Amino acid sequence: MTTSEPLAGTSPRLSSSNGGGDDWWLFRGDGERREVPFPAAPPWRRFDRQETVTGDRIPYQRPYLIDPDEVEVVNAALHLRRPLLVTGQPGTGKSSLAHAIAHELALGRVLQWPVNSRSTLQDALYHYDAVGRLREATLRRDGDGDGDGDGDGTEPDIGQYIRLGPLGNALVPRERPRVLLIDELDKGDVDLPNDLLTVFEEGEFAISELTRLPASQAPVHVRTDDLDETTPVTRGHVRCSEFPVVVITSNGEREFPPAFLRRCVRLDLPEPNEQRLREIVAAHLGPDALDDTDDLLREFLERRAEGELATDQLLNAVFLRKGGVNLDAASLLQSVLHRLGGAV
Repeated sequence: MTTSEPLAGTSPRLSSSNGGGDDWWLFRGDGERREVPFPAAPPWRRFDRQETVTGDRIPYQRPYLIDPDEVEVVNAALHLRRPLLVTGQPGTGKSSLAHAIAHELALGRVLQWPVNSRSTLQDALYHYDAVGRLREATLRRDGDGDGDGDGDGTEPDIGQYIRLGPLGNALVPRERPRVLLIDELDKGDVDLPNDLLTVFEEGEFAISELTRLPASQAPVHVRTDDLDETTPVTRGHVRCSEFPVVVITSNGEREFPPAFLRRCVRLDLPEPNEQRLREIVAAHLGPDALDDTDDLLREFLERRAEGELATDQLLNAVFLRKGGVNLDAASLLQSVLHRLGGAV
């Protein structure tokens, strides 16, 4: 990316031609220390969100626009209790669909498992902190650590050292299912989809550290990935009563095994056309945001034809334009509408 030559102004790095007045220049690059009021953030970048009674923060609920045919596919997955495999280019709303389902059906916070090349099924099911439990057991036997054995001698509750992952939490038996977002499964190991098949088919998994306990052992309360919540587990087995609403996203970087695809309901989200882009802008920023944005829409569509662009990049550009910032400068527009892959 090339940078523009400095323009005339009070500082060689600043130019009043960028618009927005003094409110635009939060950082001036002149080395002077000053306290400046920050303007309101975009709706999707505000973090002063209301807390629920469980301590979870309510995320920004993006307006979600979806075609009737796509709604039919979502409902098919809900009725069949099958995972919904959502494919599409970045910015087509794959991840947001899970939040829209949870919001509309009042299913609580979305459980999220972002997949990367190191992700394993075990990560998503549960984690056992054996080292922490051993350390606590040693302290209880030894008391103050001086080796005189003056501790109370009790064994720490094993449930305190087991935390369910997002998939494990989704399989906890409940009257109403939870929504689980498995994000970008195609970035995971090639065997990960096959590893998920048994869990999806059986709706259960075992915590091996608890299956070794005697039959007379009372249910063990283990932690979930919900804040300060626990759930009882009997003989180490977790089995759902209602299969969770599973939304799996993929950017289409590779194919999945046929056996995995057979167990999913597939939904392909197309890139939004110009009319849909206008609807998205109006839903996020209000109908007045469409005024004087035709040039940004054209620039976005032209650049998207050359390479990948996400819809939220257009929202960023419109938000700045709405705030009075002049996006005609090539360097600033390039920074906002840069390609997501390859050289910038």
